[in-house]
Amino acid sequence: MRDEHAADARVDQRTRVTDGDTAVPDHKRHSSDSSATLPGLSQEQQPASLPDPPQASPSRLERWLLEKLLALIGNPPIQFVLWNGEKLPEGDAAPAERLHIHDRRTLWQLVTNPDLHFGDAFTEGRLDVDGDLVDLLETVFRYAAAADQSHPIIRIAGKWLNRARRNTPGAARRNITHHYDLGNDFFRLWLDEDMVYTCAYFPSATLTLEQAQRAKMDYVCRKLRLQPGETVIEAGSGWGALARYMAREYGVKVRAFNLSREQVCYARERAAADGLDRQVEYIEDDYRNITGRCDVFVSVGMLEHVGQDNYMTLGGVIDRCLTPEGRGLIHSIGRNRPLPMNAWIERHIFPGSYPPTLREMMAVLEPWDFSVLDVENLRLHYAKTLEHWLARFDAHEDEVRARFDADFVRAWRLYLAGSLASFTTGWLQLFQIVFARSGRNDIPWTRSDLYAEKT
Repeated sequence: MRDEHAADARVDQRTRVTDGDTAVPDHKRHSSDSSATLPGLSQEQQPASLPDPPQASPSRLERWLLEKLLALIGNPPIQFVLWNGEKLPEGDAAPAERLHIHDRRTLWQLVTNPDLHFGDAFTEGRLDVDGDLVDLLETVFRYAAAADQSHPIIRIAGKWLNRARRNTPGAARRNITHHYDLGNDFFRLWLDEDMVYTCAYFPSATLTLEQAQRAKMDYVCRKLRLQPGETVIEAGSGWGALARYMAREYGVKVRAFNLSREQVCYARERAAADGLDRQVEYIEDDYRNITGRCDVFVSVGMLEHVGQDNYMTLGGVIDRCLTPEGRGLIHSIGRNRPLPMNAWIERHIFPGSYPPTLREMMAVLEPWDFSVLDVENLRLHYAKTLEHWLARFDAHEDEVRARFDADFVRAWRLYLAGSLASFTTGWLQLFQIVFARSGRNDIPWTRSDLYAEKT
């Protein structure tokens, strides 16, 4: 079921979207009335469907708006192909990537809020991409990063149109359920055998996804310098792989907290099957309700769901849980500068999500006088991880479509391809921060112990 060499097959398996890639019903592409009838024909003689009436050519205003949209994102070398076949910018030498806009409603949506409506239109088949989707997104992200981000339209869209939802206790559970409870069988199709849904670690680019995820878990354990008999609290445990790895390989006891019911049920079953249920306890609850003391606090891939308003709350939880000699690690997707999450992803894929900058992450640690011991950026490791995920997702496209529908396939392909492009272009970062109580002197003098892999 799993392609162990997915990363090496990126050229062959990366997302390619053309007119024949995904069958999208006509009623989702156009707004014609399929119930209309032709005069002079009986009901039996009526055709199954009528052709869509031709749409008017784009107006001078619409052409001007598309030109301004391209300028707003730095004039990347892409071309719009409109519903009447007209190309903008004009010219016979077609760029490597073209965007087909199938109706004028899509055009107006793109120029009013591209962050949101590009994903909507792509998902519904109202917009198609020629060429490689990852390549196109990388091109757009690179040019957009160099564009003037202080433009009033960009600032207004980021501040008012594309605001993330607040992560109150009730909203946090709904947000997590929206994404992580789509079904374990769905995620099993394209994740590794341990169901690790965070950045892997590739000491060698030739590692399989399974090997790289185990390397990541061990890397985290080495950074935390785990010792047998210690107690660990994990906030946001996913399907429980890290907690099981810590218990099995390092002899610690782990209490892992998670809001996803499906993930917690799966994690408990796996721990029992592996004979680790006495060392690992999975608790279906919000991080704000964590109690008890621990030697180590760890959070991998959870801070993105916390929200800036709650960083001090999370820091307070860590402070009350850690022993005087305690230490911890936070692993999170991040940014170089404050920017909202892509509006389409925040609305349809990861509601309530926000990737912080390093400065913003310090709001978790500074009020409690924690010392930052180590900071590492694993951005390219996440890009490699996403190459594997995207290749495996594409390999199981028919199964995903059978479980959901064609729109779902297009949406998740866009999410995975966009995430991959975000990391390769530096639009997103991946930070690992190790911290401890201040004043501790029993810390390594060098990083050499981090690279001595467990044998």
